[in-house]
Amino acid sequence: MSLKLKCFLAALSANIIWGFVAVPIRFVQNYEAEQILFCRIIASLIICWLFIACFQRKQLRVDINTLTSAPKKERKTLILLLLTSGVLITFNWYAFIYVINHVSLNSAAFAYMICPLITALSGFMILKEDINNQKIVGIMIALISVLILATGSLHEVLWSIITASFYAFYLIVQRVIKAFNKINMLGLQLIIAFIVILPLYLNLGLSLPTNLNFWFDIIIIAVLFTLIPLFLSLFALGGLPSSTVGIIIYINPVIAFGVAFLYFHEGITLIQGFAYLLLVIAVIIFNWKILSGTIRKLATREATDFE
Repeated sequence: MSLKLKCFLAALSANIIWGFVAVPIRFVQNYEAEQILFCRIIASLIICWLFIACFQRKQLRVDINTLTSAPKKERKTLILLLLTSGVLITFNWYAFIYVINHVSLNSAAFAYMICPLITALSGFMILKEDINNQKIVGIMIALISVLILATGSLHEVLWSIITASFYAFYLIVQRVIKAFNKINMLGLQLIIAFIVILPLYLNLGLSLPTNLNFWFDIIIIAVLFTLIPLFLSLFALGGLPSSTVGIIIYINPVIAFGVAFLYFHEGITLIQGFAYLLLVIAVIIFNWKILSGTIRKLATREATDFE
């Protein structure tokens, strides 16, 4: 299996997992968004650094040496990028939890429809990533779908844009940082996230919940819906352009929309269903080169085995 295909499957898996995140978050909707986020970060931080301490100590020393031995200007840039990535992902989590529990599931899904467009366009404009006519067609179809779905209130649309922008620029920053092990980088981002959210949590005077069901749910969110998909996403960015990873995000709102309709019984119209179908088509067109290459390889392998 080629590296590009592995990265594509990693990005796809991450967004399939994230598509279901509303389910465990809704189970703790009676708690404040800040409480959910703070506990999510604490649980993720402890689990991630236990893993690093047990299995990543050698690589951690290598990463520390890479940072400390870098030229002064490059070291400052790397530190700034690492800090920025931690802040961006923290604000994205906070905004997403708030939108799910206090705005609407459709707004949360809509945020991840806008996000790929921001990511793809930023990748082309900031990182100078390649673009061809096929990818442009995929982006245009996605844009049509987004415009069809952008019929909600201004309040909901603004929250969607804010949430999407945080994650889009997080992906752009992650694409630039290539020098470090992905798990160690995730551990550092969680430390930054903890430092960012702690003053807000203390200022609100919130206590740590003692309900065991709450913590069971938080651990599921931390492992299954935070650490695993974030690692898969970081791995994908090691072999794919941020624009490609961004477009694959469209799988997330498609699944989230299905969860909202089938599990939470939120309303659906024929126009909404058509718009989501367009999103799936946009993802296929944008990634057709990878998908068609994989199909050809599988066909060739099966023909060889048959002979």
